[in-house]
Amino acid sequence: MTPGPGINRTPLPKGFFASGVNCGVRRYRPDLGIILSEKPAVAAGVFTLNQCAGAPVRYCREILPSESVRAIITNSGQANAATGVEGERANREMVFEVAKELGCYPKEILAASTGVIGPQLDLKKILPAISHMVSRADETAESFALAILTTDLVPKTVTETVELSGGVVRITGICKGSGMIHPNMATMLGYLLTDAEISAARADKYLREAVDASFNMISVDGDTSTNDSVFLLANGASGVSVMSEADEVKFRRALNDVAIFLAQAIAADGEGASKLVEVRVTGATSLDVAKRAARGVTVSPLVKTAMHGEDPNWGRIIARLGAEQVSEAELQRMVLKIQGTILFAEGRPATFDRDQVKSSLKKHKIEVEIDFRAGEHRATAWGCDLSKKYVDINTEYTT
Repeated sequence: MTPGPGINRTPLPKGFFASGVNCGVRRYRPDLGIILSEKPAVAAGVFTLNQCAGAPVRYCREILPSESVRAIITNSGQANAATGVEGERANREMVFEVAKELGCYPKEILAASTGVIGPQLDLKKILPAISHMVSRADETAESFALAILTTDLVPKTVTETVELSGGVVRITGICKGSGMIHPNMATMLGYLLTDAEISAARADKYLREAVDASFNMISVDGDTSTNDSVFLLANGASGVSVMSEADEVKFRRALNDVAIFLAQAIAADGEGASKLVEVRVTGATSLDVAKRAARGVTVSPLVKTAMHGEDPNWGRIIARLGAEQVSEAELQRMVLKIQGTILFAEGRPATFDRDQVKSSLKKHKIEVEIDFRAGEHRATAWGCDLSKKYVDINTEYTT
């Protein structure tokens, strides 16, 4: 798996092209991007559960899954959420303009938006830029990845090749997300592209599985956004299909790996974050318990501030687990480790070198391990610390 950007630009799968430009909505950086498929692609999507979903989310829900998608247009700076019928009309106009440019049906165009909630789309700037943006599209991910950023510090891309029985296919992932992250799902946009041949039904199944193991296991600040969308497009341009059971296992594993890499990148790039926090839960009596426990620890403001302050205050983790309805019996049997050191075991504090653990918390990645020793289920969640900079970013967001 190759992360980007770096010395080598992140390649897209065969038959995909992407572009990003500045249309003038934002002052300095690219604010309009597009992903194109040379031939109609199978497409699936997973979206926010926020009841105040943005206009592009409501639009895409009606279309997906689909057997024929040619492009996804994405604007940043304006979320087109809480914009009423005018927002729905603006989203359609943006879609129609792309369809006219590509000579296809509007229902073959998907849309996504990210940015400030409330303002109407500035179509006077967006629509004239579409033709130029399409003409600039190339076979790499970076310009699009830059165009979809909001408070992100870095673009997030990754690519992986998979050897199937019929040949090699590529999976490339692109995403954005930094704040208002608490899936199902978060203020994040994710794009998973592959040149493998799969059906729309399989694409939908594979995507939901990948999202459940990745984007739905991250949290930055506990707020669920209005515009979360993750798409999977498969255009079959490689001529290689996912045929055998072994092929399916390989492809699903690779897709999950790409999604998990991107999810970790979002958590690490959380607004004001200086640390990535990984919580691994094992030995749970059910998958629900494992997931609830892992996510509960990542979202706790008390745990997050302790991690920022490099304070091995394990009592905050224990308290959060109890609040997540982990049973008393499980808590009495559990073993809790931070950075590999046992801090709590079998219902009582463990003896440990506090200075040594505090020093280990200076690392960028903090690993929390919780073993309930009560079952066979496990789950991993990712989050970040909570800093003063997070407050600064969000008090100044619209100004």
